[in-house]
Amino acid sequence: MVDAKGAPKERSSTGRHVAEVLALSSLSTPMAIRVAATLKIPDLIAQGEHRAERLASASGADPGSLLRLMRHLATVGILAERPSGGFELTELGETLRSDHPSGLRPWLDATGALGRSDLAFFGLLETVRTGRPAYEGVFGRPFWDDLSVTPELGDSFDTLMASERGRAVGEIAEAVAWAAVSAVVDVGGGTGRQLARIVKGNPDLQGVLVDLPATAAAAGRYFVEEGIASQCSTAAGSFFEPLPPDADLYLLSFVLHDWSDTAAARILRRCADAVARNGRVVIVEHVLDDAQMGRRVTGMDMRMMTTFGGRERALSEYAALAETAGLKVERAQPIPSGASVIECVPAA
Repeated sequence: MVDAKGAPKERSSTGRHVAEVLALSSLSTPMAIRVAATLKIPDLIAQGEHRAERLASASGADPGSLLRLMRHLATVGILAERPSGGFELTELGETLRSDHPSGLRPWLDATGALGRSDLAFFGLLETVRTGRPAYEGVFGRPFWDDLSVTPELGDSFDTLMASERGRAVGEIAEAVAWAAVSAVVDVGGGTGRQLARIVKGNPDLQGVLVDLPATAAAAGRYFVEEGIASQCSTAAGSFFEPLPPDADLYLLSFVLHDWSDTAAARILRRCADAVARNGRVVIVEHVLDDAQMGRRVTGMDMRMMTTFGGRERALSEYAALAETAGLKVERAQPIPSGASVIECVPAA
């Protein structure tokens, strides 16, 4: 049998499949996009620089190498090459500008915490063979140690996490019955944007943010700037240690997926030990639906595995973790951003 062009159907199908696999597996395009984002080439083009030699001078790149990279980006639709020379941003390329509302560029910047962490995928083979995160083998120390000894990496991580949480915090505020809560502990709460948003909508609510010293200090400064220091305080420390006790609600927003089951159970146990008798522990995470695992969540799961040794989980897996910590899942509510709010109470 032959196809419409007279080629054997089997050969035509095989060739198409090979091309699809090669397109999916090629590293040239994602790396070229990340390099352009890191060098801020889209920003420079938007500012009026269009020729590779001038862009190279402005970004500290080799002119010939940058030209070849930009020509490839033109073939995949990020840039458009002018007939008279030079390059323009396409609509797709505009998303890589630093001022684009998507906030995409910092996530791809190879000098930032998460852009750098993606390079750990070059050690994915070892992760799959051993079950251990590849980051340490690629960079010489575990991810969290890298952030603690390199302040600019730590700062970039805190900034990106504040941005990520910001997309969901309004939805969390609506999903949780805050009127029944007088005190909340934001466990691993970052630089305070999430807790600030919550207490501003609930003037009778008192909040405590727990995070490592440098991050907690940044949160404390933010609370002062926002005029909510009377409502919000900080407790510098690790969430593997005892937490401030007797609050009505302990919030774990995009924390547990960074950690292995053993570590996540320890964090939950600290919350269970601290929560008031009739209180709740609220987990906010993307949940793997056994019947419908989207590419975004499975891709994030690969990042968790490779960088931290963490994982995305199904609701049943969160329920099992909660049970090991003396908690039980009372309800789970999906929110529009794609995450779920999982409310746990002390087991009877």
